[in-house]
Amino acid sequence: MNETENDAETGESAHSNAYWKANLKLLTVLFAIWFAVSFGAGVLFRDWLDQFMIGGYPLGFWFAQQGSIYVFIALIFVYTFAMRRLERKYGLSDDD
Repeated sequence: MNETENDAETGESAHSNAYWKANLKLLTVLFAIWFAVSFGAGVLFRDWLDQFMIGGYPLGFWFAQQGSIYVFIALIFVYTFAMRRLERKYGLSDDD
């Protein structure tokens, strides 16, 4: 293997590593939000949130039953949007 091929493989490896690092950072942020909403708002801070009402129900109860589902759906859309942008940035997009 000559030096040019080795440089190309090193550049490709660095490019791949940067993509996966950005991908894992995105997943970590989204999982942290998921955890904060489902476990934090629905379990840990439920008593404090219950002093507020939404639609006639205590806010902690609402997050545990419905709010977390809405946040999960929003996270799916955020993930899709962010991954499309990330794939375009690293030249991995299937879009023409």
